[in-house]
Amino acid sequence: MSFDEFYPYYLTQHADRRCRRTHFIGSSGALLAIATAVVTGNAWWVLVALVFGYGGAWIGHFFYEHNKPATFAQPWLSFKADWVMYWQMLTGKLSF
Repeated sequence: MSFDEFYPYYLTQHADRRCRRTHFIGSSGALLAIATAVVTGNAWWVLVALVFGYGGAWIGHFFYEHNKPATFAQPWLSFKADWVMYWQMLTGKLSF
């Protein structure tokens, strides 16, 4: 499956704005944690980044969408799709 085929499906799994918001918050926290790891040289922040990123996504799916994260079936496509969705929310192309 190509990314162009996968992404529309991915968006259907994130129809609830609250789910997209938890993804956005988690991804933002992950970016901040990675930046902190780079600045401080403390690799533990990478673990924090993973907790933020996956935690935000899983909260959104289990509490709002009531579906299984696409990461379980398509990890690499889901990772890319999450950042495309993040960018679209950040730039106003997708409602937040």
